[in-house]
Amino acid sequence: MLPDKDRLAGPGAILACAMLWSTSGLLIRLIDWHPMLIAGSRSFIAAFVLWALRRPLSGGRAAPVAPRDLPALALLGLCHSAMMILFVIANTMTGAANAIMLQYASPVWAALLALFFLRERTRPAQWAALALVGLGMFLVFSGGLVSGSLAGDALALASGVAAAGNTVILRACALGKGARRDPTDILLVSHAITAAFSAPFFLAHPPVLSAQSLLCVAYMGLIQIGLSSALLAYGIKRVPVTQAMLICSIEPVVNPLWVMLALGERPALSVVSGGAVIIAAVALSSVAGDRKKGAPAASARGGQGKA
Repeated sequence: MLPDKDRLAGPGAILACAMLWSTSGLLIRLIDWHPMLIAGSRSFIAAFVLWALRRPLSGGRAAPVAPRDLPALALLGLCHSAMMILFVIANTMTGAANAIMLQYASPVWAALLALFFLRERTRPAQWAALALVGLGMFLVFSGGLVSGSLAGDALALASGVAAAGNTVILRACALGKGARRDPTDILLVSHAITAAFSAPFFLAHPPVLSAQSLLCVAYMGLIQIGLSSALLAYGIKRVPVTQAMLICSIEPVVNPLWVMLALGERPALSVVSGGAVIIAAVALSSVAGDRKKGAPAASARGGQGKA
């Protein structure tokens, strides 16, 4: 049983991570580059951020990465890299709303994978929250759903499965199950893979450099992806997979809020109502989880009193 401060710190870190992820929609609109250039540039910077934060995130016990560990780390990091790359490509082949809807089916995949690999059971309250999140997502993006292409929709769905697999892998490593790797190192390697994959695109689509684009890419690398990856590595040690994915589903809700504040684009009523449903679902599942965690402690205190 985690102390109260740790029970709050884990969900808080995941929530802060989702909030930082949500700024990408606005920032990408401010950068007139090919999507793979943006993905590669921010991952290149984020890899250095995570390298600098390795020791603090491990409590000062970060061990050097031995050459023999690199193949295993590359294999584990490939899932997170695949998620980012597949989502970028899917956005170029199908509607943005389709891509986000299909990717954010990931909490369901995460619940199934966590049950199979980690024996983490999804509680009835969380299944109810997943259903509400699905309804909320449909409301948010109902106005933007298009027929799209079968290949693009398939890539977006694969991105969601990869996102779920990535979360399960990070949780397994944090719990010491399977390969005992630090989640921070896995994320670091995944960003290095993404940066390497995007390198040819810089030759095919040379970026137009401007102060605005450089500042946005720097922010995305340092904060939006770099710091958020550190928060994810910290939070996943303290939050079950399904709950972590539920909290992350707040990201597409907050995304249009930043656009409204910066560019004055007001979201449609469907976006507001769907967002309210998603936030309510996440809040209810979190409250139900806290009550269940608090029950054993209350029972123990009652037993001590009777003794």
